[in-house]
Order: sequence, then structure tokens, then C-alpha cells
Amino acid sequence: MKKLDCIGDVHGCYDELIELFTKLGYSTTGKVPRHPEGRIPVFVGDLTDRGPASLDVIRLVYRMVVVEKMAKYVPGNHCNKLYRFFKGNPVKHKHGLETTVAEYEALSKDEQRIVKDQFITLYEESPLYLEDPEANVVIAHAGIREDMIGKSFQNKKVRTFVLYGDVTGEFDENGMPVRRDWAADYEGGQWIVYGHTPVREPRFKHKTVNIDTGCVFGGALTCFRLPEEEIRSVPSKQPEVPEKFRSFDD
Repeated sequence: MKKLDCIGDVHGCYDELIELFTKLGYSTTGKVPRHPEGRIPVFVGDLTDRGPASLDVIRLVYRMVVVEKMAKYVPGNHCNKLYRFFKGNPVKHKHGLETTVAEYEALSKDEQRIVKDQFITLYEESPLYLEDPEANVVIAHAGIREDMIGKSFQNKKVRTFVLYGDVTGEFDENGMPVRRDWAADYEGGQWIVYGHTPVREPRFKHKTVNIDTGCVFGGALTCFRLPEEEIRSVPSKQPEVPEKFRSFDD
């Protein structure tokens, strides 16, 4: 059976990513981390922004997914915004994008061209969400409702849900978007692995798991392994920002 290692929101936390691969049993001595059993890493979006080394994360994931074809990736909302920036669209440099742009603008013109081309290729060649029947899993950045699985990636409602979650259009007292708890209503038989909303511990609800444990906010970087259904995490090296974590009344 196919063995997957689903990795939550990295947000430029390159050192923690390498540490996580080491903890998972990957060899990190070559150009890309490799597992002796051929396990497949799957990145659950939001590779960049806020953390200290977003461009190093782009370079590594591009090599693993596009060049070596030994990993998978689905984009998150921050990935979508960076893609639009690289394509020349007007986007506001805030909510973390400013850190990635600062890294980018510090490069030479040749280095800028290379990393921009790498990310655009990575983004354009990857699916909005990944459905893997063999592993009995759907991997989507902010999650996906059961009735949306299998629908076209061009469907605007599906795209919005997968990138941003089940948003209401309202904001809470901390300025964070209010999102409905779609996982509470999930009744499907496939695992849904997602991130996007930082939680203190991986949140299991029915057959869903949120593995964004807020590494960039001082939490941890987390992996959910299939078929073992096991969690592995490494602690963050970043300062703690407690107000960024969400709690649920489970």
C-alpha cells in the first residue's frame, strides 16, 4: 500500500521542515530528503510567508515535486497570493506576503527569475486538491466538503472553500475570518487531511484531521502518516503568538 506523509503549513519554517524529515526517518544528506521505504511526502499548502526562509522552502519543494517527482503538493491561500504576485497582479503586501517579497527583492535579478519560475511551475502543475483512492484520502489545504469531492478545480465555490475554508465573510475580535466548522458535519469514509486554521494539537473530527499546528506562530510542524494514521511533530523555533491559535468545543 502507498505510504504518505502529509505535512502541515510550513510558512517558511525551513529548519523545522528538515528536522521533521529527519524525525520521520528520511535521509537529508542528498539534494532532497528521501525515505528508505519510498514514502511520499505531501505538502498541504502555505509553503511561504511569515517564516524566516520561504524561498528555501520553495526551492526544496520544487525539486521534490517537479524535478524529482517524489513528493506531492496542493496550494494554500498564501500560495495563491504569491502566485498572483509573481504573475504581476496587484496584491497587498501584508498578512505575511511582505516577508516573502522582502526575501525575493534581496536576490539578484537572475536569482529572482529562477525562484519565480520555480514557484509558478510548481503552482501551475499541482492540483487544487489531491484525491488518492489507494490511500483512502483527500488532501485539501483548508478542507473540502464531501459533496465537493470530484468536482472540477475550476468551480469557484470549490476553489474558495479549498483555499480559504467555509468562510462566512465576517471577522472575529482579533480580525480573523470567521469560518464554519465544516468538519463537524463530515460523514464520509475517506480521510480528509487539511490545515489552514492553526490549532494547538492536531484536531481529529470524524474522519478529518487538521494538521496546521501553527509552526510559524511558535507551535509545531506536524505530519499525519498514512496508512498508519499516526501523528509526528517537531517543535517550532519561532516566537509564540497565542492569539493566532483557534480552539474548538469538541
